[in-house]
Amino acid sequence: MKAHNRRSFLKTAAIAGTAAAGISSATSAPKNILSPDRMGVLIDTTVCVGCRNCEWACRSAHDLPTPPLEAYEDRTVFEKMRRPNEGALTVVNEYPNPQTPDLPIDVKVQCMHCDHPACVSACIVGALTQAADGAVVYNPTICIGCRYCQIACPFEVPAYEFNVALAPRVRKCEFCADRAKGTGADPACAASCPTEALVFGRRADLVAMAKDRLKRAVSKSGFREFALGSIL
Repeated sequence: MKAHNRRSFLKTAAIAGTAAAGISSATSAPKNILSPDRMGVLIDTTVCVGCRNCEWACRSAHDLPTPPLEAYEDRTVFEKMRRPNEGALTVVNEYPNPQTPDLPIDVKVQCMHCDHPACVSACIVGALTQAADGAVVYNPTICIGCRYCQIACPFEVPAYEFNVALAPRVRKCEFCADRAKGTGADPACAASCPTEALVFGRRADLVAMAKDRLKRAVSKSGFREFALGSIL
């Protein structure tokens, strides 16, 4: 009789515990809804011409070694895949276009400024933080060089200055953030784009712009084989 009561008690407790856990999970689960006021960059690969002005502007804005703009007309760099590094915070790669071989697809690669950035979560000293507008920014004065951010980033973006002996930093795109205001400014890459393949602004406005571009492109082409880029 006592064993039966014990089993009944444990069964009831287990059910109650499961229900409580379910309620807790449901009420504490984050709402994965991006704020319409979050800033971002619309990347429209259909109008990118691979001029790499964005690369030049980014290097210039961050006081990185910058070849003259004419040097970026060299398209042999597209012969191999490139990744952002400590000397180039954004790069453009080129891919073949099976439908139109004469018009390859050029794609910009940079920090994605995730809504829930893994690099920020992994930083044990708070050197990486997320600004009010969504930009993931870096404070080199408190960074201890653990490089956990490099391990955590699913896009392998943060790069470490291994060649700097005394004060190495983690380098990544910060949306040209204005630290005084805690927000991103108009990024140099977007400001330099001659074709508006890169547009900086509020996410809600960028989504509306992307839908309008898609609608006009589909109407013009007469079919739906159309690929817009992404919104960071």
